[in-house]
Amino acid sequence: MASLANVSDWYAMFVMTGEEDNVKERLIYSFGDSFKFLVPKRKLRERKGGIWRFNTRVLFPGYVLLNGNVDLDTYYAFKKVPGIIRLLRSGSDILKIDEREMLVLSRLICNSEVIDFSHVLVENKRVKVVDGPLLSMEGYICSIDHRKGRAKVKLNFLGEERTVDLGISVLRPV
Repeated sequence: MASLANVSDWYAMFVMTGEEDNVKERLIYSFGDSFKFLVPKRKLRERKGGIWRFNTRVLFPGYVLLNGNVDLDTYYAFKKVPGIIRLLRSGSDILKIDEREMLVLSRLICNSEVIDFSHVLVENKRVKVVDGPLLSMEGYICSIDHRKGRAKVKLNFLGEERTVDLGISVLRPV
């Protein structure tokens, strides 16, 4: 989704955790195409009852991202949508998400809201991303869990450094 990086006015709404997709649907219903709404997700491999499954989890629980021009009228219109707690603010202004943070997020999200698996090669304790959203982003990877197929990745979001798990597939060297 390269269009994320093209528009600089991205904001974050704090919503009820677990209601991110429902709030997004309500926002789309209420505001149509006048704004772009995004709930970043990640695909993970999880084990339940001894069986490995692929599940999709929200990347930043409790947040819906919003793109567009927000004025005072739309700010109060957003507050009327059920499930929204508030638009994040900085003093009296609505808090914009830093363009660099959105650029990194747009590189991770490809063609949808879901961050897919990256293929990594581990040789001599060095991680090399061969394919996928983490390609050329090795510096963001903190650690790798081979068994779970996850990489701990440090991302900046709303001015804070957060560590998130992203799904990976570890390739064996030939």
